[in-house]
Amino acid sequence: MERSIVTLSRVIKVSFILLGLFALVVVVSMLVGPARIGFVQGFQGLLFGWQDGSAILTPSEKTIIFSIRLPRVLFAGLVGAALSAAGVIFQALLRNPLADPYILGISGGSAVGAIIGIIIGIGAVPFAIPGLAFCGAAATVLLVFFIGRSNRELHSTTLLLAGVIVNAFFSAVIMFLISISTNTELHSITFWLMGDLTLSSWFKILFVAILLFAGFAVIYSYARPLNLIVTGEETALQLGVDVERTKIVLFMAGSLLTAVAVSFSGIIGFVGLIIPHIMRMIFGPDHRLLLPASFLFGASFLIAADTIARTIIPHTELPVGVITAMCGAPYFIYLLRRRSL
Repeated sequence: MERSIVTLSRVIKVSFILLGLFALVVVVSMLVGPARIGFVQGFQGLLFGWQDGSAILTPSEKTIIFSIRLPRVLFAGLVGAALSAAGVIFQALLRNPLADPYILGISGGSAVGAIIGIIIGIGAVPFAIPGLAFCGAAATVLLVFFIGRSNRELHSTTLLLAGVIVNAFFSAVIMFLISISTNTELHSITFWLMGDLTLSSWFKILFVAILLFAGFAVIYSYARPLNLIVTGEETALQLGVDVERTKIVLFMAGSLLTAVAVSFSGIIGFVGLIIPHIMRMIFGPDHRLLLPASFLFGASFLIAADTIARTIIPHTELPVGVITAMCGAPYFIYLLRRRSL
């Protein structure tokens, strides 16, 4: 699609196209799995099978589609959208193409909280492990901001270095916790560290969706000031943008999206790194279009990756992070090689 001046009509047009792609990916994902359901029958079931007394789907097929696959598909879409939107924010504010949602150490802090919960055996308590993971992520964000802020200003370089240092420290803590865990705990820890979408539920979906759309609304309201900040903070100041306030709000909103996604799904790499790059190459750098495009395409990408993860090997389910890494790493190598030529 050719780049052009970003207008409201273009944003709406692109969003509807990507929303259509999202709907297509959702339908295909719900009809693909170990239990075979005919495509035509399954599509009719998606349209009418939820009704009481419908004979299109058998009771077991209704359970598979609406109680097992649908929650997981929607949950994957929410996580993918959150990580992609956060990736756009961090790459813009840090002016670093390698920045991803985990750049401030959020993944490390969240992982420490989740692993502690797994080791002490509170997984049976509802929201216990996600709660500990979110607390770990939130504490990490506050720590990084405390280290990276000086003279009431946020310096991108200092913030980036603080995130790298904190993440390195938490990586050592994670290795220590893994070394003292049992075999059963190690399996749960490994799945969480590679991304696990198997524990989706309607309550989790609703909770994540509320926080996600609230965070995205805040971020999108700053799309125009963000465009000016990317071109230069001095220019943005001269044009009336409160640069420090905008940076703090966007960093916090991006951190919130990341913390929520990671605390419920584990660490899923490369989504927030490559999706903003792909959308920027197609639609350009204007965040009024880049943000919704990354949001919708990131959702579709993670749903597709999760579908591959649960179907590529019969009777075996891979962590979704394995698929995103296998897709993301080669693409990013290609991107780096292309820019160096």
